[in-house]
Amino acid sequence: MGSVIKKRRKKMRKHKHRKLLAKTRHQRRKSK
Repeated sequence: MGSVIKKRRKKMRKHKHRKLLAKTRHQRRKSK
């Protein structure tokens, strides 16, 4: 059970990172 929770946490980190990347992309477009 512990290993499954660790895997889920890793997936959540990836999703959060993707959201951050999307926000930075929008900011770069506005700056241009």
